[in-house]
Amino acid sequence: MKEIVKQVGFGLFALAVIACGPQQSSTEQNQQIDSLEDYRPAYHFSPKNGWMNDPNGLVYLDGTYHLFFQHNPDSNVWGPMHWGHATSTDLVHWEEQEIALFPDSLGTIFSGSAVIDKDNTAGFGANALVAIYTNHSHEIEDQKTGLHQTQSIAYSLDQGKTWTKYEGNPVLPNPGIWDFRDPKVIWHNETQQWIMTLATKQSITFYASKNLKSWERLSEFGEGIGAHGGVWECPDLLRFSTAEGEKWVLLVSINPGGPNTGSATQYFVGDFDGKTFASAHNDIRWMDYGPDNYAGVTFSNTGDRKLLIGWMSNWEYANDVPASTWRSGNTIVRELGLSKEGDKWLLTSTPASEIDKVSEVTTKSKSVELTNEADLSDAIASFGNTFDASFTLKKATGFHVTLTNEEGETLVFGYDAAKQQYFIDRSKAGDANFSDKFIHRPVAPRLVQGDDLDIRFLLDHNSIELFADGGKSNMSTLFFTKKPFTKLQIAADEANTLDAFQVKAIR
Repeated sequence: MKEIVKQVGFGLFALAVIACGPQQSSTEQNQQIDSLEDYRPAYHFSPKNGWMNDPNGLVYLDGTYHLFFQHNPDSNVWGPMHWGHATSTDLVHWEEQEIALFPDSLGTIFSGSAVIDKDNTAGFGANALVAIYTNHSHEIEDQKTGLHQTQSIAYSLDQGKTWTKYEGNPVLPNPGIWDFRDPKVIWHNETQQWIMTLATKQSITFYASKNLKSWERLSEFGEGIGAHGGVWECPDLLRFSTAEGEKWVLLVSINPGGPNTGSATQYFVGDFDGKTFASAHNDIRWMDYGPDNYAGVTFSNTGDRKLLIGWMSNWEYANDVPASTWRSGNTIVRELGLSKEGDKWLLTSTPASEIDKVSEVTTKSKSVELTNEADLSDAIASFGNTFDASFTLKKATGFHVTLTNEEGETLVFGYDAAKQQYFIDRSKAGDANFSDKFIHRPVAPRLVQGDDLDIRFLLDHNSIELFADGGKSNMSTLFFTKKPFTKLQIAADEANTLDAFQVKAIR
């Protein structure tokens, strides 16, 4: 009963805030909502109503992918956090489900992960779906002592439809650390125990457990290495098999301090022995250089595949982006890999192959000689900003792609050969002035050598995801145009060959 009252209270608070704002007629309000609904993505997940940020509890079970997410159902700005829930069988089309986890006496429900407890180590039942999450207390005394974040668990025996919170929560009390959150749990077969990777201030702390209930501190990583421009969040520890043996990758989201200001995700390649993670490099490496890919984590129970979803926004302006009854979406699902360039291991990120299964080739592969600007508008004219395009340039010279709509709004991306940087210019792509921190021209370095430039970009109403050089240089970026793009021009700084140009409609 307390939980129901608490939810109603949140809803009344949200309504009170709305009532205090400038009054509009119902017609004006509906027109505004309809207009802003045009920003809703078609094939990226977004909640039907309310606010969303970090993806949580990603897990694959019996043919269904489960996406839980940070959710405020009563407002389109950040507020009391719940775990929302969506499911998919193809990683592209998502169906929103009932809210999974509600705030309780220990606090609101912050980020975390989920695992399939195949061997019933926790005693909840074989193959129980177990969520491990942070409780965040808003009690004044908890805030004063810094003990406001603890780790708790809940379990489901009906594939995530209903949840029972463990009566012994929290399973990991706070040791006196202000930032103590975002548990990502994996099973480590060699030591036959669960490993928790936890964000602790500007470091990552590893814990171990045999039963998901009692946790032992193992080690800490992060001092003097990596980017430290902001707090570390949402870690993920991944194992890869390579031709040179086993490699481990540690993902760490950071806010602020990203390469294009604000939120971003860095990664470390190294070794993990069941207790300690050691990075094999000291340089800073970013999973995605765009300003709008944050808090990405991978699905559990997917075998050797590393499938990741990120939150498609940035804390610098997330609460300010144009929205109607909802705010925020996710990136597409990406498959992660490791590629060696010289003596450096690079994390690659490419669209999951499932997206090819729901797309239709509408423009067959062809070559175009670029001596001047090439107009390829016919290839996208009827898609309404929902397509997947790719091409190769035979020379690593500068180029730019210009997308334009009937309002004259333009989005430009390309490669600056002199600076060896990819870029996206969204300064004239609709509304770009709602925040002075909404940077107009993010850039990404080219990380490989060679003549060919391999480009793939996915457009979806209010976003572009650019994958270059096989997913080694990537950028995810929001924009807010009033109308879909109908024109596409590609120009190169020098004579060049545009090869294998292809457009796919995503259904």
